[in-house]
Amino acid sequence: MNTNAFALRHIGPNENDQHQMLEVLGLNSLDELINETIPDDIRLKNGLHLDDPMTEHEYLLHIHDLSKENKARKTYIGLGYHPTILPAVIQRNILENPGWYTAYTPYQAEIAQGRLEALLNFQTMITELTGMEIANASLLDESTAAAEAMSLLFAIRDRGQKKAGINKFFVSDVILPQTLSLLKTRATPIGIELVIGNEAHFDFSETYFGALLQYPGKNGQITDIEWFIQHANTSNIKVAVAADILSLIKLEAPGKFGADVVIGTTQRFGIPMGFGGPHAAYFATKEAYKRDIPGRIIGVTKDANGNRALRMALQTREQHIKRDKATSNICTAQVLLAVMAGMYAVYHGPHGLQFIANKIHNKASKLAQVLETLGYSQVNTSYFDTLQIRTNAKRIRKIAKAKKVNLFYPDSETVTISINETTSIRDINYLISIFAEAAQKKTIIIESVQEACNIANSVRRKSSFLTDPVFNTYHSETELMRYIKQLERKDLSLNHSMISLGSCTMKLNAASEMLPLSWFKWGNIHPFAPLNQARGYITVLKALEDQLTEITGFAATSLQPNSGAQGEFAGLMVIKAYHESRGEHHRNICLIPSSAHGTNPASAVMAGMQVVVTKSTEEGNMDVNDLREKAELHKDNLAALMVTYPSTHGVYESAIKEITKIIHDNGGQVYMDGANMNAQVGLTNPGHIGADVCHLNLHKTFAIPHGGGGPGVGPICVAEQLVPFLPGNPVKPVGGKKAITAISAAPYGSALACLISYGYIKMLGAEGLTQATKIAILNANYMKKRLEGSFDTLYSGECGRAAHEMIVDCRPFKIKGIEVSDIAKRLMDYGFHAPTVSFPVAGTLMIEPTESESKAEIDRFCDALLSIKKEIDALSKEDTNNVLKNAPHTLGMVTADEWLLPYSREKAAFPLDYVRDNKFWPSVRRVDDAYGDRNLICTCTPIEAFMEA
Repeated sequence: MNTNAFALRHIGPNENDQHQMLEVLGLNSLDELINETIPDDIRLKNGLHLDDPMTEHEYLLHIHDLSKENKARKTYIGLGYHPTILPAVIQRNILENPGWYTAYTPYQAEIAQGRLEALLNFQTMITELTGMEIANASLLDESTAAAEAMSLLFAIRDRGQKKAGINKFFVSDVILPQTLSLLKTRATPIGIELVIGNEAHFDFSETYFGALLQYPGKNGQITDIEWFIQHANTSNIKVAVAADILSLIKLEAPGKFGADVVIGTTQRFGIPMGFGGPHAAYFATKEAYKRDIPGRIIGVTKDANGNRALRMALQTREQHIKRDKATSNICTAQVLLAVMAGMYAVYHGPHGLQFIANKIHNKASKLAQVLETLGYSQVNTSYFDTLQIRTNAKRIRKIAKAKKVNLFYPDSETVTISINETTSIRDINYLISIFAEAAQKKTIIIESVQEACNIANSVRRKSSFLTDPVFNTYHSETELMRYIKQLERKDLSLNHSMISLGSCTMKLNAASEMLPLSWFKWGNIHPFAPLNQARGYITVLKALEDQLTEITGFAATSLQPNSGAQGEFAGLMVIKAYHESRGEHHRNICLIPSSAHGTNPASAVMAGMQVVVTKSTEEGNMDVNDLREKAELHKDNLAALMVTYPSTHGVYESAIKEITKIIHDNGGQVYMDGANMNAQVGLTNPGHIGADVCHLNLHKTFAIPHGGGGPGVGPICVAEQLVPFLPGNPVKPVGGKKAITAISAAPYGSALACLISYGYIKMLGAEGLTQATKIAILNANYMKKRLEGSFDTLYSGECGRAAHEMIVDCRPFKIKGIEVSDIAKRLMDYGFHAPTVSFPVAGTLMIEPTESESKAEIDRFCDALLSIKKEIDALSKEDTNNVLKNAPHTLGMVTADEWLLPYSREKAAFPLDYVRDNKFWPSVRRVDDAYGDRNLICTCTPIEAFMEA
């Protein structure tokens, strides 16, 4: 046994387990299973061309050496990214804690109360700092949030505006450059006309439906947004404000001035820059627009006992329901980062945040004063942390570069300096010395800074914030550590048991992949720093691009999309640009199978395409005849087909090459959703199958942890003809020669998280990656066989095999009054998170065990399902007071003095012997979703107010 091999540690079943599992399947070898599962005509004839695998020790030495090539210089660039101080208690207990980073999206609320509370704290923090009524549980980055704000304001135009075709959206010319680029990407496909200009000269014409302001502006000047908002309101123009979260400690909340939407990033609340991400954006608005908010909202409700409980609110906005009618394709959040940012506010509290904000502003004010003494002109009349200096930028740049300091140079006569939380008095003196040298004057040394206020009185903060006890209690490390642990204990994560969610691939996130995320030289690089200061990053990101290009069989990769949904949108926009480059602007029809993930049609509409749905056969495959008929009908306007492979039904469709040929023969391009790439790696690939572009969910196939609902990374890989159109960035040159405008704020998206997938591939190598795919298929088919006779599998391949996941039919149990949700809740009593519920078929469970789960764990899960089946068999339809309907059972229930249920406490809490060894107790009983929707409470409302609702 080669204990140095990472594949041995990553892959669950050992050789003996594999042999036993194959015996159960009636097979002699793993290759025999693969041959029965994957159509021969799409199998790769040669292995992957990747570097030999590294051991974990070798990899950590390698990634440490690469980190030395990053130069973590003193950085004052700003533009939405700032050096921060991540409290060690948050780093150790959340960022580095698998109890937090391996959790899944809180779809099963009863075993997710911890992260739900942490997200409720985040929402409360945002609503109070912005002065808005409701906030979501985070978005991908500030620029994406701005684009979502624009889309929301466009969607909520009144009837008269829609009838008149009002489509102009004003954008202040001091918006962040990356935000403007992303707005351009999003506006054109849905028919919005952007108008960029000086807000002081805006005419408030009725031809506009909305406007976006930056507060403070990109160069630091704080404008009178109250004046603008009041005039806009009288002209029926709704206003979004992009606000620096830390500046809102000193600046009045935009909501107090009448803003309709406030967006931004919480990166400044202790989150490392990480060369661009991941960071949690925020989105806050008026409650009147709650049905149009993108992403997720956490809400307060009650459980079966009437006790306070939390859950995801307003789930009817999910794309699976609205599909092509959805106003956004956002189906995720940046939960792990939102939790960290929220805990930063909990740890510091309102007074601590005021101390930090004052410290920054006072140092910026002192620096401005000294620079003016040296003869420089500081332009900003009202500012928080950023100074705008009129001077010879070339001269300053030369000296600053020599002194290893990063400033920002908007033009040849301007230098901006953004002071941050890490800036010391010594740093201020060092900055002064740079400007003194450029002015050929003796430097001025300061010993201290005094209280100052260079913020116009009209925008100074007067309203209170963060008054809830949670922000005023846990200020010692001991108290915060215990609070974090208290929440963690309420959540079931991968560190407790397998999470077999179909289409979500909850596999091992190895510690050796995660360790570098905490290292200083990976965390403290600004995304717009000179590239020669980020050579370690560039080496890793270029290598990851090459790895993914090889794995997918394509020509090039862009890592920019920072979620799977954004990868979908990016892929379609690249296809759109390709058609337009050939003079085929009219190609706008996107064919999408009826079984597709709901983000597919939502992404297509965002890209300006018209969705045409194709049928599925009774076997769960695409109806090739229907597809051909619709492709030929729309051949003059066909833009693309969106297809998932293996299919969403968990089947390798044998007709896939015929399908891709039909699309190409009719002038379209094939977009492949990479959600199920874990069943392809090393055995087949999208390029070989005939696709033109695919997105990859690095948080599924390539081991980035889900973090309770984010971060994710969704790069796109493209064929040769699409390479020129890969997305660019307005600040750093990335993308193709004819690059589309930005998809995310940072040039390389969530670059820090990409280290994880790079390590995953480096340590597995070609053979390990291929073996991982084979074992994922083995685990799924073994589970299918074990459940056979008790649960029906809806779809399978031509030889009766599943892919890496399968759909188990729970609808027959309705005859006993049991719904699939009852099975999901009962699984909690057995110590398991439910598989994916009612997708893609209502009343079913989609199960994916992944390659990193052992035979023993899979057997425990199968034993749990088989035991639940026996419980169902023992019921009559009239027996509604049963162990499934009452599930989950809490510790409070089982230890109560009174027990009136018609089954034993032991059956409720310890249905199988193994449960005793590792019991997980849900912290609340079954939540009441309907009550929560009727009484929408999305902040830390006092319990008294809740009970009165």
